[in-house]
Amino acid sequence: MRTIRIHVEQPLAMNLELALPAQAGEHVARVLRLNAGDPITLFNGDGHDYPALIQAVGKREVVVQVQAAQPVDNESPLPLTLAQGVARGEKMDLIVQKATELGVVRIVPLLTERSEVKLDATRAEKRLAHWRAVAASACEQSGRARVPEIAPAIALEAWLRGLADDGSLRLALLPEGTQRASAVRFGPAGGVLVVGPEGGLGTRDTSALADAGFAGLQLGPRILRTETAGLAALAALQALHGDL
Repeated sequence: MRTIRIHVEQPLAMNLELALPAQAGEHVARVLRLNAGDPITLFNGDGHDYPALIQAVGKREVVVQVQAAQPVDNESPLPLTLAQGVARGEKMDLIVQKATELGVVRIVPLLTERSEVKLDATRAEKRLAHWRAVAASACEQSGRARVPEIAPAIALEAWLRGLADDGSLRLALLPEGTQRASAVRFGPAGGVLVVGPEGGLGTRDTSALADAGFAGLQLGPRILRTETAGLAALAALQALHGDL
């Protein structure tokens, strides 16, 4: 039987009774047509699943009660950050969704030299909220109990200036890169992977990345679209060095 998992942004504990968020409650009541007494599972990103029972299904809310707290241990041993040049439209949603399923711990939307997407403050805030919701939904489906951090969109050079020197391996996906996925070696801090937008990374971008200690990673002889490139690299790195 399929487990229905719902993400909620609040502390959870045994015997806690709460109303589901409006969108989740509508999905449970109108789409899944669940009733009082049916089981669901809640999670809030703290690494636990919280089995719960539906107490009441009303016109405006669905009330559930937490029955237990169960630790979930399915995070990859390879912590990876994806720094993705912001892609147009639904491409970015796809990248966030699939990168979450592939186990990344953080996604940083980057504004680069050739970025076609322009974000003012209001639009940037709305896109951030949307991407975070996409990541939470991907965790519901994939069984992850920790939601990856989605950072606010930031210019590449500003991000590089604030990048912590924590021992993470620094990689940039480049057609002219000389590193192969099978040859890289990660330490305990994992790695950071930079992927350009539709037009790729420009000369200023690659120069700034080289100055910041990023090595060029090459996947093969074919040039991949931005919505394919990062996901293919993540899958390869997880297969070779993680848990796939």
